[in-house]
Amino acid sequence: MKALEGIKILDFTHVQSGPTCTQLLAWFGADVIKVERPGVGDATRGQLRDIPDVDSLYFTMLNHNKRSIELNGKDETGKEILERLVKTCDVLVENFAPGALDRMGFSWERVHELNPRMIMASIKGFGPGTYADCKVYENIAQCAGGAASTTGMLGEVPLVTGAQIGDSGTGLHLAFGIVTALFHRETSGQGQRVTAAMQDGVLNLCRVKLRDQQRLETAGPLTEYSQFGEDIPFGDAVPRAGNDSGGGQPGRILKCKGWEDDPDSYTYFITQAAVWKNICDVIGKPKWKDDEDYATPNARLPRLNEVFGAIEDWTMTKTKFEVMDICNPMNIPVGPILSMKEIMRDQSLRDTGTVVEVDHPTRGKYYSVGNPVKLSDSPSEVLRSPLLGEHTDEILKDVLNYSDDEIAEIRASGAVGEPKIQAAE
Repeated sequence: MKALEGIKILDFTHVQSGPTCTQLLAWFGADVIKVERPGVGDATRGQLRDIPDVDSLYFTMLNHNKRSIELNGKDETGKEILERLVKTCDVLVENFAPGALDRMGFSWERVHELNPRMIMASIKGFGPGTYADCKVYENIAQCAGGAASTTGMLGEVPLVTGAQIGDSGTGLHLAFGIVTALFHRETSGQGQRVTAAMQDGVLNLCRVKLRDQQRLETAGPLTEYSQFGEDIPFGDAVPRAGNDSGGGQPGRILKCKGWEDDPDSYTYFITQAAVWKNICDVIGKPKWKDDEDYATPNARLPRLNEVFGAIEDWTMTKTKFEVMDICNPMNIPVGPILSMKEIMRDQSLRDTGTVVEVDHPTRGKYYSVGNPVKLSDSPSEVLRSPLLGEHTDEILKDVLNYSDDEIAEIRASGAVGEPKIQAAE
């Protein structure tokens, strides 16, 4: 049995943060009903298209396993349908600009009145406070949540990461909140509000940097940061630390064989204290095992540039995969820098369903990310994203129990989009 089978999600989300959340719930078996504007739909359907007049990868990769209904929420008939959906569904998820749902007549108070068991989940850029009404996008969230100020090379401009920790990261946080609220409802019988701010989500993923801010203020220089060994003074805030490890074990990205022509021919190498002697043997520095200048972690801290320079001299003689093959049996923690091309073609990721091939009726076959969370007794499959309004009649009839005559009247009112023939699988 699918873990969330029987749960109905009313999906008012768009772009990335909200759709990430509802897609994860859909992968676990929830019936996600995506409400879209007639003739327009989610803005990402048309963004960054690689094939003309076909739903973009941006949309298809964030909206698997969902059903689409076209619905004009400003139309009176459309509002009646929305009210019926609120009364029928278990969860409402939205990531509109602050106040948008209230203006549509679906404030939390109204939703709770219509369905006391309804869980209403929202993603906003900021939580209550000075910036509560500000619009936020991925990179703004990374900056406001502390990620950018601590990412990049020392002395250079802050950097955002390629990982979508603001959008997708917050969507994951919201999904956790929704499932928690559903569990609570089992005993209380009542729904509740669930909110996740993008700034908060990014900060949660940057907690080690908040840790380091307090260490800096109470204990002084952060000794595992490269600048300590280079005698560069620390300021009053956590600095950008390049590719230094975020833990207590120093680590860096090092060149591997072929780096001159391959921008991803690198490995991440951690000088874990427990396997220091193995590292010395591998890189041809056996004397360092007992040398008082290198034998202990504290002794090595001022000499990290020399240590990693010696390790890189060795890694440059091996491919990133050879480094893995040699180091892993010796428990030395290393990891190759994998390009998106390599990841997309990784057979082990395909075997586990982390990378999946999906067939779309207008786009054809494409690769996407599958469910990153695996349950032993609740299998998860990845189904294609819906065409705009593809399931309108199906939802009106099967979910809301409208008759054929009533559906015809709804069509005539203009509350929903043009009739569509469901595409063959």
